[in-house]
Amino acid sequence: MTFSQQLMDTLTRFGNEEGSFRTAQESIAGVAHTVFVNAPNNLGEMFQCCLLHDELPFIVYEQERLSFAEVYRQASALAAALVQQYKVKKGERVALAMRNYPEWMISYMAVTSIGAICVPLNAWWEADELAYGLEDCGASVFIADEPRIARVAGHLASEGLPLIGVRLGDTSHPELQETLSSWERLMAAFDGEPMPSVDVCPDDSASILYTSGSTGHPKGALSSHRGVLTTILQWAAVGEAVTVVQGENAIVLDHQAATLLTIPLFHVTGCNSLFLLSMIAGRKVVIMHKWLAEDALELIEREQVSSFFGVPTMSLELMQAAAQSDRDLSSLKDIQAGGAARPPEQVAALSKTFADAKPTTGYGLTETNGLGALLGDSDYLQRPSSVGFPTAPMVSIKLLDEEGGDVPQGERGEIMIKSAANIQGYWNKPEATKQTLQNGWLATGDIGEFDAEGFLYIVDRKKDIIIRGGENISCIDVESVLFSCPSVQEAAVFGVPDERLGEVVVAVVMPKPGEVFTESVLREFLKGRLAGFKIPKIIIQHPEKLPRVASGKISKRQLKEEFLAQAVN
Repeated sequence: MTFSQQLMDTLTRFGNEEGSFRTAQESIAGVAHTVFVNAPNNLGEMFQCCLLHDELPFIVYEQERLSFAEVYRQASALAAALVQQYKVKKGERVALAMRNYPEWMISYMAVTSIGAICVPLNAWWEADELAYGLEDCGASVFIADEPRIARVAGHLASEGLPLIGVRLGDTSHPELQETLSSWERLMAAFDGEPMPSVDVCPDDSASILYTSGSTGHPKGALSSHRGVLTTILQWAAVGEAVTVVQGENAIVLDHQAATLLTIPLFHVTGCNSLFLLSMIAGRKVVIMHKWLAEDALELIEREQVSSFFGVPTMSLELMQAAAQSDRDLSSLKDIQAGGAARPPEQVAALSKTFADAKPTTGYGLTETNGLGALLGDSDYLQRPSSVGFPTAPMVSIKLLDEEGGDVPQGERGEIMIKSAANIQGYWNKPEATKQTLQNGWLATGDIGEFDAEGFLYIVDRKKDIIIRGGENISCIDVESVLFSCPSVQEAAVFGVPDERLGEVVVAVVMPKPGEVFTESVLREFLKGRLAGFKIPKIIIQHPEKLPRVASGKISKRQLKEEFLAQAVN
């Protein structure tokens, strides 16, 4: 039996036994779902874990260190301010926009504790995008740092939206004088106030996370308290199950667990898996101001970081930096990746570079609160292209063909996920909700297949297929071969219009440091590895890292737009 099979069997057993992770069937929006029987009723109840961890360090940001107790005290003060000064009521939306700061985490706690809906906006958005988010969610209060305030100051002034400014410094906005309050003033005014008492039910809405989207405006994914808590408790159960399965080989830390926060908190993984999970685990969260692999190594050594999560590019850069460093990285036990697939050779290399750490991966979406499938331990080394098993007992996954029928094992179909962690729908978008949520199942738009042992593989996206002369070309297939080229560091593949064939394949490739290759050399490498019609017609060398969206994924949309603009000119 594989490690993953043992892990899922153990998780299923947890669900059948008395204890923290006991499960039962419950109707949610008229559909039966597996739920945790002993889950807190709402996030506010879960936040009280902070009081149990008391003076243990919770958040580390540069020279700032906040204990669990201090974080809860500040969240209580802000919650009191929102209720008493801003008159925020249950169900109203409070928007956040700032870089990864302790104030982001404190704000999320305060907003959801009083039954309001927290709306983290993408901190990389520009003025029009921020204005759209604020208008779309109908925010009653906006909490933001100085750069975000500056981008949207004109909109805020015209709308008169109440604003709480974070880390304003000496900057002043006279046009916002009547609506802007500083974080420091509010904390001082409401310090010591208890957390307001608000009746919040499991299926009340907790958050709206905006999906990046490939075209048009982003959609707001609306989640309930139960949905977010399901993910957090499932990951907590996984941690205990791994210890059981590993037995005497299980990792036992002799210090407080710590995770390095390298990705945005407005991303579902940053919020749920790194921030919120740390609260019940008593884990320290070390916030990076900016991603630099050398800085990450310094923090891992100094703060004894035990788990790392980043997009595959971060794993690669961390590994490359570690190979040139003499820092003590023995505290690192888990190197997780998400957002995109690691190249198979990177998985093996990570295992060799970090002898004390195990690489893991998984699969989840904003719409599933990050919950989906999981792969780690020896299974990941043996099946580096897989994303693992559906995470028992909370997640069910099936594959459907274009007619909505189940596909046989070994064949491809759209991945459908059923879980209590799934979103309630898209904010103000009933048609999109109807298309995505189908009788409790969420249509992911991803194409997958199961192997004979039950491991799931992501083979494409429905909209990431190039149709060239009637032949379907998987972008992932072409990218995988490009990644196997010794001189290629990064690659992105997309289709562009062609009068004769409908579409042709374009590849944008970044060479590894010190490597130089010509288009003809790369084409020769691809011959025999790809069918002729799959080989890119156009290959573009990119001298630096490919552009990213906020989640860390390569922005194919930007690359395609740049290519088409140059073609026109």
